[in-house]
Amino acid sequence: MAYQFITYEKRDNIAWVAINRPEVMNALHLPADEELFQVWQDFDADPQLRVAILSGAGERAFCAGSDLKYEAELTGRGEQASHLAFGGFGALTDPRSRVRKPIIAAVHGYALGGGFELALACDLIIAAEQAQFGLPEPRVGVVAGAGGMHRLPRQLPLKTAMGMLLTGKYLSAQDAYRLGLVNEVAPLPDLLSTAERWAREIIQCAPLSIVGSKQAAMAGLDLPLEAAISNNYSWVEASRSSPDRSEGILAFVEKRPPQWRGVV
Repeated sequence: MAYQFITYEKRDNIAWVAINRPEVMNALHLPADEELFQVWQDFDADPQLRVAILSGAGERAFCAGSDLKYEAELTGRGEQASHLAFGGFGALTDPRSRVRKPIIAAVHGYALGGGFELALACDLIIAAEQAQFGLPEPRVGVVAGAGGMHRLPRQLPLKTAMGMLLTGKYLSAQDAYRLGLVNEVAPLPDLLSTAERWAREIIQCAPLSIVGSKQAAMAGLDLPLEAAISNNYSWVEASRSSPDRSEGILAFVEKRPPQWRGVV
């Protein structure tokens, strides 16, 4: 399928996804959301794809948030833009529309507003040295309603998160790494190769174990520890009954790379 606002490539078990609106700093509008919705559905359904890397085209930004000019034009016509129609901002921020497989955000330049919320909804964040993160919505009279008000206090110390939410201040890549929000900081020319290295390490693991681990970790966040541990998770159970379980043990004993099948 041809995409106008997104690029989507499949290479060696990795889905390479990029927001392709550099003329507006990769700000998202509903047509781009719709394309991302289609991409994430295809990624999750393709058994050959194990992990996705999400980035932004151009030199200035990963994603600068919502396309406010587009939204103003809709308002002028008496219409309303709702990212929830396609699973939240970037088709990722609505927790009810979780993608099973891991997604790595490769962030350069600005990740602001919805762009930051999009990165927060990914499983890992790799940042270029000059990346800047922020939720400046209160400065223009709105709030970070695509999950930022709730994900940020769960992923940063509370006072740090509240400082960002209440002032709109930005966070540098280095401070984001120091606070545990970012997995690794890389020079801009090495950003995608660094994200790919993380992706390759994920691919070395059993497919169902990865999906099960993500499902249990995310679903268990809202539960007390005892309930989270004792809860049943469908993909964890699938991994336990998969041939990959015995294959992993056998490969370890035989000191060889495992041959994962990713089936029950």
